[in-house]
Amino acid sequence: MGYTGGTTANPTYERVCSGSTGHAESVEVLFDPKVISYEQLLEVYFKGHDPTVNKSYGGGQYRSAIFYHNEEQADVARKLKARLEKEKGRPLSTEIVPATTFNTAEDYHQSYYKRRGL
Repeated sequence: MGYTGGTTANPTYERVCSGSTGHAESVEVLFDPKVISYEQLLEVYFKGHDPTVNKSYGGGQYRSAIFYHNEEQADVARKLKARLEKEKGRPLSTEIVPATTFNTAEDYHQSYYKRRGL
């Protein structure tokens, strides 16, 4: 768990929530493309939330976003988003933007659901 997509160095949870950093709460996924493709990962991402709902309120830390690391990833993400928009018959709010530095969140922000028995 961490923060990315903003402009402030070393953001904290409080600052991210204030909307002053431009960061989104995010996870960094390291994967082996020999085991799972980038497109398959994105399909799981889109199934895990409703990307038609715009959650950019309150500073945007809960916005739907894909942070890509190269143009190949960007192309895969754009094509999948276009396909899903056609299937759903409405636009997706998901941003597809270049990755910035991933900042690991504070310890108390890690494993949120597990620590609460959810």
